[in-house]
Amino acid sequence: MADEWQTVTVDQLVVGDHVRYRGEEFDIARIDPKFLGRDGMVCLIEDTPTRWRAYPAPSTGELDRRA
Repeated sequence: MADEWQTVTVDQLVVGDHVRYRGEEFDIARIDPKFLGRDGMVCLIEDTPTRWRAYPAPSTGELDRRA
């Protein structure tokens, strides 16, 4: 069965969502608002035993979420 993806805005995401963003797939472990103190920006955090990454994004930006 093929994965199904839906395009959503960043402000629709919740912790635990599996997303595709900037060529990476990851599970969201945390969403930090006001990235670098900027309104309208968030930081999507991936935190696994093997990798920690931060993905800054505009809160109105679009990305793909696994349905």
